[in-house]
Amino acid sequence: MAFPRDVRIPAALLGSAVLFYFGTGLAPIAVLTWLAPLPVLLLATRAGGWTTAGTAFGAFLLGTANIWVYQSHSGDEPLWPFGAAIDVGMSLLFTFTVWVFWALVRRGRTVLASLAAPAAWTGVLYLIAILNPMGMMGSLANDQGDAPLVLQTASWAGMWGVEFLVLLPACAVAALCAPGAARLRTGAVAGVILVLALGYGALRLSTEDGPAVRMAAITQNAGYHWGPELGAAEGRVLVEDYVRQIAAMPDGVRLVVLPEAAFSAEEEWPSSLVEPMRRAAAARNAAIVVGFTYYDRPGKHNYDYALAFPADGAPPARYLKHHDLVSPPGRDLVFVPGTDSPTGLVICGDTTFASPSRDYAAAGSRVLAIPAELAVPPGSNDEGGWQHTRNALLRGVENGQSIALSDANGSLMLSDGYGRVLGEARTGGPAPFVTVTADVPAGPGTTFYTRIGDWFAWLCLAVTAFALTRLHAPTAHAADTADTKTTTGS
Repeated sequence: MAFPRDVRIPAALLGSAVLFYFGTGLAPIAVLTWLAPLPVLLLATRAGGWTTAGTAFGAFLLGTANIWVYQSHSGDEPLWPFGAAIDVGMSLLFTFTVWVFWALVRRGRTVLASLAAPAAWTGVLYLIAILNPMGMMGSLANDQGDAPLVLQTASWAGMWGVEFLVLLPACAVAALCAPGAARLRTGAVAGVILVLALGYGALRLSTEDGPAVRMAAITQNAGYHWGPELGAAEGRVLVEDYVRQIAAMPDGVRLVVLPEAAFSAEEEWPSSLVEPMRRAAAARNAAIVVGFTYYDRPGKHNYDYALAFPADGAPPARYLKHHDLVSPPGRDLVFVPGTDSPTGLVICGDTTFASPSRDYAAAGSRVLAIPAELAVPPGSNDEGGWQHTRNALLRGVENGQSIALSDANGSLMLSDGYGRVLGEARTGGPAPFVTVTADVPAGPGTTFYTRIGDWFAWLCLAVTAFALTRLHAPTAHAADTADTKTTTGS
């Protein structure tokens, strides 16, 4: 039974909006992400272009309501103007995606529509990511952070393969429901892609892990507390407290990660931090990674560092954050000295970019140690913690690296190189410190994505460009009619 037109439009709008609300954002339900585009895409097979575009825009924008409260007090993504610009921009991208689908379906090109729509989303999102000085976080691939089977696609196609894969089923189902659809070909093409991608994922997850190393992430449980000053008594006491917490960790811990900007000083190598951490590392026979901010007042620069103290008590190695709009950017890859598996250092926002994670994997890294801190005020602990940790986890799957992440104002996470979370804890609560410990195998290392890079994103751009050219060609229905007339005339 066909629904009246005046019912179809609000049903599609509200259906997709609700599914986007619960299937994306800070605590998404992964399966709903796959379903969210379907109501609007089904409408696109029966409605006009402006109706379809308006419904698509409204549905996605309403879906972003799940992060409006977070954006209202986020330091990294304030609602006005940046959060609003992101929400509207992503809604426009979804509108373009649905329009590509609508334009191809109305010309009878259902196979191409089912592929070009997810390709359009993926390709344009890739361009946004490489042009955006903040990188990319919170995409549909990020929303699959608790679905390791789906995430394995990232090991050969990057996060862009996951973006495409999540949108493909809804586009294919809607295309199958279009009038005059080439149902056999559309279903076969989409089915083969899904079976191959998820089958490869299952095969990869069945790989036997190597030897595990006990790792720990720890943070002071004080909400947002950027860089307590080592020149003040509070900072020096905090060093002693961290040292005691490290000393009390379970036996066998070989890597300990503290958060970004756990301390700050106007000294480049403050002895009040360096010497106690060197002794703590030697006493526990464990490498310790500490986030440290150096305020160079004469030079008018802030340097966002990670200091890596080797297990033998030797002087620390130092990594400067590569992607920072405040600190001068670093360029060097720095490994934690003397670890059981090659362990690279990155900091917080570095994981919103493909590199340096990919560069580390190419250089032999099997583990990433990540100090981090979410910029939201006290009382908002862990509000964006899940999204932040799963973004880092996605980088780990892309390049076969295990992750040890400590976020001072979010979540602490330990995961293997296949995207399986082995240890996790949230900040907040009455305890002065939060710690998570787990035995984590080193990641498998270099992947196809590590070696080839963003080839799949460029393929999506090529498919999108091809699809747009086909909009000016004779429609499939017209071609079929012409063939029929020719045959009859002969």
